[in-house]
Amino acid sequence: MTSVSLPAVGSAKPPAFRAGRILLYVVLTVGALLMIVPFVWMALTAFKSNGEIAKFSWLPSELRWRNFVEAMQTAPFLRYFRNSLFIAVGETAFTLAVCTTAGYALAKLPIRGGKTLLNYFIVLLMVPFQIILVPLFLIVKSIPLFGGNNILGQGGIGWLNSWWGLIIPLGAAPLFTFLARQFYVSLPDQLAQAARVDGLGEFGIFWRIMTPLVKPALITIAVFQIEAAWNGFLWPLMITTSDEMRPLQLGLAIFSQNPAEIQWPYLMAGTALATLPMIVLFVFAQKRFVEGMANVGIKG
Repeated sequence: MTSVSLPAVGSAKPPAFRAGRILLYVVLTVGALLMIVPFVWMALTAFKSNGEIAKFSWLPSELRWRNFVEAMQTAPFLRYFRNSLFIAVGETAFTLAVCTTAGYALAKLPIRGGKTLLNYFIVLLMVPFQIILVPLFLIVKSIPLFGGNNILGQGGIGWLNSWWGLIIPLGAAPLFTFLARQFYVSLPDQLAQAARVDGLGEFGIFWRIMTPLVKPALITIAVFQIEAAWNGFLWPLMITTSDEMRPLQLGLAIFSQNPAEIQWPYLMAGTALATLPMIVLFVFAQKRFVEGMANVGIKG
C-alpha cells in the first residue's frame, strides 16, 4: 500500500503571508511610537527645570515633583478641574438622555419621514463644528428670558457665560444619535412587540426592555462625550468671560499667554494632570468601549 502523507498541523505560512505580517507590525509599531512619544516627552518635561528645557534633554537631571505643586498654585486649577468635571458630567447626562431617545425613535418607531431624518443626521456628521460656531453663538446669545433678554431674545447675553451655554448646545451631537440608532436597530423587533402585547407603553419599552440591552452603546457614547467635553477649548473660549466659569483647558492657557516666557515645566505638569483622568477612564471602560465599537454596524 502507498502511504499518503498529510500536511502537518501548524505548517509554516507562505513567505508572502509572513512578509505581510512583518510589514503590518512595522507600520503599527511606527504608528504607536508616533502617538506615545509626545506623551513621554510631556511627562518627562513636567519634571524638568527651565534650564534643562532650554538645552533640550530627554531625561531630567532630577524629578522635580514640586513642579506639579507650583503649577497648581499658579492658578486656581482645582476650580478649573471642578468646572471641567461639571461640564463633562452635565453634557454626558444630557447626551445620553437626548441621543438615546432620538436613536430609539429613529430605529424602532414608525415615524413619517424617518429615512429623511436619518439622512439628515448622516449629512450633519460631515459638517465641521467650526462652520456652525457663529450661528450657534448667536442662538445661545438670543435665548429668550435668560441673561437679561426679553421674550424676543434681545437686550441681554442669553446663555453666554453660563452653565446652560456650556452644556446644552454641545449635548445633542448627531454622531451619538446615529450610534444609538445603530445599536437599537440591531435589537429584534419581537421584543418590543411582545412588550406591547403585555400592555407596556412605548417609554417603558425603551427604558425597561431595549436600553438595558445596549449598555455597551451607552458606555461608548459616554466615553466619547466625556472626552470631548473634558478637552473642549474653542466653545468655552467663545462664550465665557468669567474666570469662575473657565474649564481646565482654558486654564492651561495661562502658562502660554506670553510666547516669549512660556513656563514649559508648569504647562506640561498641568497638561499631564489634565490627561490623567481620561487615561483612567479609558482603562476602566476599555472592555465595554471596544465591545461597543465592534458592535456598531451598518444595519438598516
